[in-house]
Amino acid sequence: MTSPLVSTSDLAVSLSGAEPPVLIDVRWRLGGPPGREDYMRGHLPGAVFLDLDADLAAPPGPGGRHPLPAPDDLQRVLRAAGVRDGVPVAVYDADNGSIAARVWWLLRWAGHDRVQVLDGGYAAWLAEGRPVTTDVPAPEPGDVTVRPGRMPVVDADGAAELARTGVLLDARAPERYRGDVEPIDPKAGHVPGARNAPFAAHTGEDGRWRTPEDLAEHFAKVGVPVNEGVPASDSVPASEGVPAKVSVPAGGKAKATAGVKEADIEDKVGGRVGAYCGSGVTATSVLLALEVAGITSAEAPAMLYAGSWSNWSADPDRPVATGEEPA
Repeated sequence: MTSPLVSTSDLAVSLSGAEPPVLIDVRWRLGGPPGREDYMRGHLPGAVFLDLDADLAAPPGPGGRHPLPAPDDLQRVLRAAGVRDGVPVAVYDADNGSIAARVWWLLRWAGHDRVQVLDGGYAAWLAEGRPVTTDVPAPEPGDVTVRPGRMPVVDADGAAELARTGVLLDARAPERYRGDVEPIDPKAGHVPGARNAPFAAHTGEDGRWRTPEDLAEHFAKVGVPVNEGVPASDSVPASEGVPAKVSVPAGGKAKATAGVKEADIEDKVGGRVGAYCGSGVTATSVLLALEVAGITSAEAPAMLYAGSWSNWSADPDRPVATGEEPA
């Protein structure tokens, strides 16, 4: 099985190979300045810049600060970036992959499986003296077709149910999880029952991702059963080779299409492991890390609470927990 991460050396080789990947630069900082400024100062040759706020999310509102984009909008953005059906994509951010994971997840959600995140991001590429440029490419328009629903999503009710019956991970920094501070959203604290799994724990001191074994140990300490994932050989079946589409609406019950029985989803995917963050961005890096660790798989991924804390905390009727403990 191909890793969802790609090293700088492997990416360099593939860029000069017979099937070079489409390169996407998605550098972004909470609070700015805009990532496009970094991109204009230098980027990997051939990389196309996508803006998290404008290109990879719907306008903020009741659904949260970074709602999932409408499928037609995402398809337009990806085609303009040169993404083609069946052609690999490599995506990078400044360093730790927490923003690049949003593109990885969106592409997988859209049905495009050949996508990897650059381990160490732009910082690692630059530190090794690899080529960068200020030239802005004009890619040939792609033909990718967005088929949404290939990654499972929960709403607030589904997240609450997951926290009660499975494992819901909070990707934010410990001080935000505890409720010591809240710089952006209406309330401080966390979803009752959620466990803190900060996305910053995925990388080591060198800025590279930790080994699968280290990540598995990290998640085990957080409270994720290491057997929670489903091996590829025991994955949820799909109809005629098309990945099963899974979503979890209010109430937390998994739904399936593509000829998959709901009982199969409920038994093997639903009610197991999910993640949220402030607005549904860095939580995707937790889902990426779970897959790198081998706890989940492309066939049986963890769930994303897309609205995340920005959605949960906007509802005055939703309960809030504070402190280091989940409850």
